[in-house]
Amino acid sequence: MSELSPAFILVRPQMGENIGAAARAMLNFGLSHMRMVDPRDGWPNPRAVAMASGAAGRVLDHAGVFGALPEAIADCAYVFATTARGRDLTKPVMTPERAMEHARALCAAGQKVAVLFGPERAGLENEDVARANAIISVPVNPDFPSLNLAQAVLLCAYEWRRQAGGDAPEMLSLAGTDLASALEVEKLGDHYEERLDAAGFFFPETKAEGMKLNLRNLWSRMPLTRADVQTLHGMLRQIVRRRDG
Repeated sequence: MSELSPAFILVRPQMGENIGAAARAMLNFGLSHMRMVDPRDGWPNPRAVAMASGAAGRVLDHAGVFGALPEAIADCAYVFATTARGRDLTKPVMTPERAMEHARALCAAGQKVAVLFGPERAGLENEDVARANAIISVPVNPDFPSLNLAQAVLLCAYEWRRQAGGDAPEMLSLAGTDLASALEVEKLGDHYEERLDAAGFFFPETKAEGMKLNLRNLWSRMPLTRADVQTLHGMLRQIVRRRDG
């Protein structure tokens, strides 16, 4: 059985050249699982193919293209967001080295992992970061923190490859269950948001969107298993039944 490796997801990428350069950086370090969310200039993109330069074109040939981020991460158990922003959301913040250590441990346990990279102009939005489990932050010059998309991809791909030798530094014991997928966590968030909305929790209206964003962030921050998700769904259903009974 081949080793699982993380999916590198380019969220709303803008320039085909940067997509191609990201594909090259991935293949340089043995990664080939690319996904894209709503590329600005559509797909396929001839400029991306030209920049990928030969062998890295196969990364683009097999890249998945999605209309929205929740679809792109639906089958993933753990999601990292690369960003210098998002510090107003409570998340673990890791260096690329630590993040790829954790990614290797998760992959060794058979879990699907994704790493999000934002668009060139402004990076990931808070709505994107809220759906991630942790943030990757590169310790760059604070006076000039902006990284090119392909540079960010290369840094994470390098750290993944660098740690290829030896055993994973940490194994995840799941006691007979699996980590919940992003889709399962998304549906759990939908369930609680619907019921809390009906109960008048999101008040006042001017703060409702921020409260919903914080709640969504809370779910993604927890390392929830499928059993946890089922339990939380069941608890809420029972509360509603007792209230309405």
